[in-house]
Amino acid sequence: MENFSDLYTDYLISSTSLTTATGLSTLLKGSVSHDKITRHLSKDNYDSRYLWKRVKPMLEEICSSDDLVVICFDDSIEEKRYTDVSELINWHFDHTINRAVKGVNFLTALIHTKGISLPCAVEFVKKDTILTDAKTGKNKSVSSKTKNEMYREMLRHCNRNINFDYVLNDSWYSSAENMQLVKEELKRNFIMALKSNRKVALSPEDKEQKKYVGIGLLNLEQQPVEVWLEELDFPLLLIKQVFKNEDGTVGELYLVCSDLNLSYEQIATIYKRRWSVEVYHKSVKSNASFAKSPTKIIQTQTNHFILSILAYVKLEWLQLRNQLNHFAMKSKIYICALEAAMKQLKELSTPQNKNVNFA
Repeated sequence: MENFSDLYTDYLISSTSLTTATGLSTLLKGSVSHDKITRHLSKDNYDSRYLWKRVKPMLEEICSSDDLVVICFDDSIEEKRYTDVSELINWHFDHTINRAVKGVNFLTALIHTKGISLPCAVEFVKKDTILTDAKTGKNKSVSSKTKNEMYREMLRHCNRNINFDYVLNDSWYSSAENMQLVKEELKRNFIMALKSNRKVALSPEDKEQKKYVGIGLLNLEQQPVEVWLEELDFPLLLIKQVFKNEDGTVGELYLVCSDLNLSYEQIATIYKRRWSVEVYHKSVKSNASFAKSPTKIIQTQTNHFILSILAYVKLEWLQLRNQLNHFAMKSKIYICALEAAMKQLKELSTPQNKNVNFA
């Protein structure tokens, strides 16, 4: 079936409940058997490379040399509490709720330009190695490849295929090794968040004398300060943002930038684009049936997840054409489905034989 991915992604966008091979087959009135759908999901290979092939023409259409293009990296966990534990579906610590959850952990490289956000690379954290804790003697599953190693592999791949201006990520991926990769190997610039306990030198002389201070102790105004990290040979601009949270508390965000020509406002404005990856996470989970497949085999699960992300890409493209956000389009589809259901119910409620007597 040549158009399977298009058919399946349309199904994922249209569905409001569990997405199954039987459900899709029924929707197609049996024109495609559920066995055939299952074979495609279990034997085809939908991966990050396939995703890139589908996204590339779209990027080429919307990007031009005058557009600012950023690439945002972040990972997310989607809970799958009723699915058996495997290398792919496993226990991961979710810092947003401060506890471990059973689910899938995936890392995405997201291109953002002209208000459009398109995932160009996706990798899944697979806990494929068993280690024994020396103290407790208990076995635990770990990934043979860290998320930072995935980050560097994905970034090198993206660098070969896409022309971008800045790499944006949170503090989890702000290691000196990652900064060196972006600035020295790839010759790109970055804006990255730092934790308040990171230490910097305030001059080349301080760096040489190993005089470092925690950035949380610095009295930073609304202007960038040139700093040096111990592991890096090039200077960075450091800024501090203060903002109020929804609960009334005050938050602080420290950002470092490798582009020494940017102002405080430019650094803050560009980094705001990183929020697009959070919007992507929310939409792919809410609007593209990411966690709604009851599949049990790793290959089938992976194919479903990638096709769900491709369904998000379709929604992003439709948003550009229809000037409706993902949730508005999903709501419109749902209302149309309800109208069809009400019409069908009315037809079923109308007696076909007027001579029927229920007495």
